[in-house]
Amino acid sequence: MELRNKTVLVTGSTDGVGRVVAERLGAAGARVLVHGRDQARGEAAVAAIKAKGGKAEFLIADLASLAGVRGLAEAVRARTDRLDILINNAGVGTGGQNAKRQVSADGYELRFAVNYLAGFLLTSELLPLLEASAPARIVNVASAGQQAIDFDDAMLTHGYSGVRAYCQSKLAQILFTVDLADQLKGTGVTVNALHPASYMNTTMVRQAGITPWNSVETGADAILNLAASPALEGRSGLYFDGQRESRADAQAYDEKARRRLRDLSLELTGHSSSTSREQHS
Repeated sequence: MELRNKTVLVTGSTDGVGRVVAERLGAAGARVLVHGRDQARGEAAVAAIKAKGGKAEFLIADLASLAGVRGLAEAVRARTDRLDILINNAGVGTGGQNAKRQVSADGYELRFAVNYLAGFLLTSELLPLLEASAPARIVNVASAGQQAIDFDDAMLTHGYSGVRAYCQSKLAQILFTVDLADQLKGTGVTVNALHPASYMNTTMVRQAGITPWNSVETGADAILNLAASPALEGRSGLYFDGQRESRADAQAYDEKARRRLRDLSLELTGHSSSTSREQHS
C-alpha cells in the first residue's frame, strides 16, 4: 500500500512500539493521528514526526473508558473524512507477578477493557469511515501470549492473575479479527492480527519485571508489514507471529466462541447489533 497521503490512526502511539510505528508512517508520507493519554507525550510524538517533514495530529483519550473510546472515534470523524489504516495498538501489560485485579471506568476487568473491548468499540465506530476509504486495513496488535476465554467468568472475578487477564484479552483480539474479517467480506476492508515481537524494550515489559530481548524496531517492522505490505492486499482474518503467518490458539477458530464473544462485546459496549454489521444467524 502506498502510504503517501494516507490517513492512519495508531492507538497508544506516544510511547514504545506504537510511537516507532507512528514515526515511520509519518516519514513515509502518511498523515498520522497519534493517540495517547498524556498531552505532553502526545505533543512530543507529533513534534518528532513534524521535525522530519511528516504530518501528524494528537488525539487524547483514555481507552479505559467506553466514553473515552467513543470520544476518540468522534474526534477522528471531526478531523478527517477518510481513514485508510487503523492500528489498534494501545494496551495494558500483565502488571507483573503480583498484579491485582483492576476495573475500568465502566466496571469491567481492566485488561479485557483496554486491550480488547476498546479496540472492538473503536473499530465498530470507525467502520463506516474505513469502508468509505476502501481499500483500507485494520491491524490488531495482539500477542503470542494467549489463553482461552472463560465465558462463565470473562471478567475473571475468580482465580485472577495479571498474566491470565492479559493472555485472555489478547486472544479476544484475535477472535474478533477472525470474526470481523468474515463480516467485512466484499467491503474492501481487511483486518489481521499479530504478535509483533517477544518482550520488546517497552515500558510495559519493563514494568512486568522482564528484561527485554527484542527491539521495538523489530515489532514495528511486523506491524507495518500488515499495515502496508502489497503481499497482504485483500488478505484478511489472519494471525501473524512477527512477519510470518501463523496459527493462534484453537479458540480463535471456534465459530461458537467467536459468536459468544461478539454477543458479550455488543452487550458490554451497548453497541447494538442494529448499528453493527449484519449479525450472523
